[in-house]
Amino acid sequence: MTSRVERCSGCGRQLWLPPQAVAARCYACRSVTSFPSSSQRWAQVYGSVSQPHHNVVTTETASILDIDQPRPAWSPPPVYGRKKALLCGVTYNDTNYMLIGSINDVKSMWFLLVRMLGFPSDCVVILTEEEKNPYRIPTKQNIRTAMRWLAQDCQPGDSLVFHYSGHGSRQKDYNKDELDGFDETICPLDHETEGPIIDDEINATIVRPLPRGAKLHAIIDSCYSGTVLDLPFVCKINSEEYKWEDQRIPTACYKCTSGGIALSFSACSDNQTSASTSAFSGKDVTGAMTSSFIQAVKNEPCLTYGRLLTAMGDAIPSLMPNDTDVIQEPQLSASETFDIFTKQFIL
Repeated sequence: MTSRVERCSGCGRQLWLPPQAVAARCYACRSVTSFPSSSQRWAQVYGSVSQPHHNVVTTETASILDIDQPRPAWSPPPVYGRKKALLCGVTYNDTNYMLIGSINDVKSMWFLLVRMLGFPSDCVVILTEEEKNPYRIPTKQNIRTAMRWLAQDCQPGDSLVFHYSGHGSRQKDYNKDELDGFDETICPLDHETEGPIIDDEINATIVRPLPRGAKLHAIIDSCYSGTVLDLPFVCKINSEEYKWEDQRIPTACYKCTSGGIALSFSACSDNQTSASTSAFSGKDVTGAMTSSFIQAVKNEPCLTYGRLLTAMGDAIPSLMPNDTDVIQEPQLSASETFDIFTKQFIL
């Protein structure tokens, strides 16, 4: 667990603390010093996601951490960290562009993560129009806040998931960091008045903060979503052959992580649209991309990234209505290149 440094209010000595500590007793003078934990800022809306510390002692006023000795000069990062997920489904109720399947996508993804893959339910934040808490409605401000929560206090060993099901769009690239001249966007519930969230902001919020040893998986079920995380490499696959295409522009700003790895499965390329289907469940409408992703992960427990991408590409045509002319090719992008047919997919 990454530590932070605070000063004892009694003797001024440095105290090495876990991120969630709100009070500590000095190992030297035994004075108690109080200070806000960074995770407290999110507790009222999202609940605490920090793990309890061995030495926290509950008192009437706070949880006081007993500091028995100075922190050693170095300690290895944990092998396994926390699992956190943000699931966002936007249906745009009462509009002429309403989507039916977005909430079903979120519910299906929640079941996969919590019931099958061991994500703690209190570490999974859901934003949909069904939520009663106003901070859980997928407005632009709430999605921004939730993305910051997802990356907040990210540590080596952490596994983060960002799932979005809703409308996507494109707009002209004004800062000249896109090869195709367009920024990809996601469309919050209030995008008509507040505007979309562009790929530059998504990258800055949940990609660039990732420290070494942490990983982020994004599952984006929307139109024009191929590079919506602005990751530097896009995988192009043809049967058992693939190649990584470099999306970087030398004069553009840095768009990679702080040492971690970020990967994104998108519904389609930047110039394609995505579709919904009822073929997966037989009655409930879901996004074809979300359905094919979940189906592949459930059916093949030890699949590689290449096998997952191939399975999704094979499944989507069979999930589409017979009368559709939509061409939808799922995409994989990443912050670094790797052998997609040997690297195992693990959330």
